[in-house]
Amino acid sequence: MVIVERLDLQSIPTLHVVESSKKEQALPTVLYIHGFTSAKEHNLPFAYLLAEKGYRVLLPDSLYHGERTNGKNADSIQFEFWNIVGQNVKEVYSLYEEAKLRSWLEHDRFGLAGTSMGGISTCAALTQFNWIKVGAVLMGSPKPLEMATYLIEQIRQNGMNIPYSELEIKSQLEQLKRIDLSQNMDKLNERPLFFWHGDADPVVPFSQSYSFYEEVSMYYENKEKIKHVKEKGRGHKVSREAILETVDWFVKYL
Repeated sequence: MVIVERLDLQSIPTLHVVESSKKEQALPTVLYIHGFTSAKEHNLPFAYLLAEKGYRVLLPDSLYHGERTNGKNADSIQFEFWNIVGQNVKEVYSLYEEAKLRSWLEHDRFGLAGTSMGGISTCAALTQFNWIKVGAVLMGSPKPLEMATYLIEQIRQNGMNIPYSELEIKSQLEQLKRIDLSQNMDKLNERPLFFWHGDADPVVPFSQSYSFYEEVSMYYENKEKIKHVKEKGRGHKVSREAILETVDWFVKYL
């Protein structure tokens, strides 16, 4: 029987999803990060399906999300987007260390995945941590510099004021280079990486994940370890097929 346990791990509200009979065993473990304005509970279908296969899954709430909203709504945190991504990267490390401390990891088999903002965070974390064995990105961008520029233009087109000076914006964009996977492709070291993206996505441009996939493929001797699935006509919403493919990816490589 798969159980869902709510824990505070490193002070982060987290759902722990695992087969009850294997709860205390060392298992391959996947951390899944939700999207902007979402919460940990929204990814339970993925966690359940993977736990059925014998994996441990951790679903944390990101800063200002879920149990950590602190009364903030989407409008009040939209300019915190990249700070949240940066915090997600730090918390990937914290949760990995906690999993090791609890002897949850089987042979350091740790995978990372995410939706939208969570996918962006996954790509960012891959530039920082070589112990992430497998990654999966659902409608996220591996090009944060390009994504940030796109978001700024969207905000301006909507007639909204950006509460930063041009100098501050330039400084923030410069800081994104460090976690821009498209500018650090060599750091992947042929780790298995899966992308799923709907080609009608109005929020995160499909072109950013697909162009990256085409560019990064040359870094992979084994082309089967890098995969991009395009869902025709799909907008910014993960399909059941995407979830199933992501589960299969971790079963194959983790």
